[in-house]
Amino acid sequence: MAPDVDEAVEVVVRESYGRLVAYLASTTSDIEAAEDALADAFEAALRSWPERGVPERPESWMLTAARRSIIGSGRRRDTAQRALVSLAVLADERAEPAEHSVVPDKRLELLFACAHPAIDPSVHSPLMLQSVMGLDAVRIGAAFLVAPATLGQQLVRAKRKIKVAGVPFRVPERDELPERASAVFDAVYAAYGTGWDDLEADRRRRVGLVGESLRLAELLCELLPEDAEAHGLGALLWHTEARSTARRDADGAFVPLIRQDPATWSVDAIGRGDRHLMAAAALHAPGPYQVQAAIQAVHNRRRSTGVTDWPIVVSLYGTLLAMRPSIGAAVARAGALLEAEGPDAALAALDGLDHASVAGYQPYWAVRMEALLRSGASGQELSAAYAKAVELAADPSVREHLHRRINDG
Repeated sequence: MAPDVDEAVEVVVRESYGRLVAYLASTTSDIEAAEDALADAFEAALRSWPERGVPERPESWMLTAARRSIIGSGRRRDTAQRALVSLAVLADERAEPAEHSVVPDKRLELLFACAHPAIDPSVHSPLMLQSVMGLDAVRIGAAFLVAPATLGQQLVRAKRKIKVAGVPFRVPERDELPERASAVFDAVYAAYGTGWDDLEADRRRRVGLVGESLRLAELLCELLPEDAEAHGLGALLWHTEARSTARRDADGAFVPLIRQDPATWSVDAIGRGDRHLMAAAALHAPGPYQVQAAIQAVHNRRRSTGVTDWPIVVSLYGTLLAMRPSIGAAVARAGALLEAEGPDAALAALDGLDHASVAGYQPYWAVRMEALLRSGASGQELSAAYAKAVELAADPSVREHLHRRINDG
């Protein structure tokens, strides 16, 4: 296949998937049909574009092809269903100006529809990740520590619930927002985290997912300017993104946070994060996203001060755990304790965690390995921690870093 065709299809998938699914699903409240139609459209593009060339407006071409697929699938069902689908799509086509080349952005409407009270709250955020961000059950399950098969079944049921119940695709009224906003924040953050963690992915795919998450976070701040946690989410993403390019050295090797050169961190991203943090603070409504953003802001102060205030980081993680307990925050606090108070404090904190909850959590074993190394330990306990940390690391460069670290002592 011609590289330009391949890249053109990839660009539409990367940049327009969420908009296209949201726009198509807003017509019939059928997310599954929208996803299937879009998959058909992508396949049609891969067949057609190499011969006919990439259309001037690829996104609009995909939309038209997906609409035809929806109508075609309706014809394969009963007559009444065919009529309903066809009329809805035709009405949608007439509502859109012919010269309009960009699909209207209905992602926020779809995000809030996925968080409708009729849907099981446990799948609100995973459903958003699949429908708006285009992630599969394996990647979503990894983000939420849920088996992909179990999650896949839950997502199918949730989509059918939206269709059967006729859940409206709209941004809720002001009084409905608080009960849905938290799940939307969680989905955007999980999407960003998936892109952030996927260091081995094609750079364009990772940047696309991260960029989409940042755009959605900014849209949420515009929609909810008086919501402190919306600004907290924006601050967290920008402060984290400030260090994104520093995680690899010139040879592509993984560089942990404490060994990164802060001069390479983005001043612009740090500034954006600080502005969101100040906006959140002015609203006097503390929340977990603001605390996480504050933690990342403390780390980023090293760019101007040359040091990290580890006792404050430990204290902030304690605050976060009181607000929203999680294994990730508990392990991160142990890592901060390692820097603030030494290996004994870190190991004590790690030993206090539920073993079943951390058994498959790679950061736990990586922090444990580092704490054991600094304590001077050797033998079976250190070897076991190292083996688990390597086994659970999805990124080869992280595995290589762990290998170098244990050999260096």
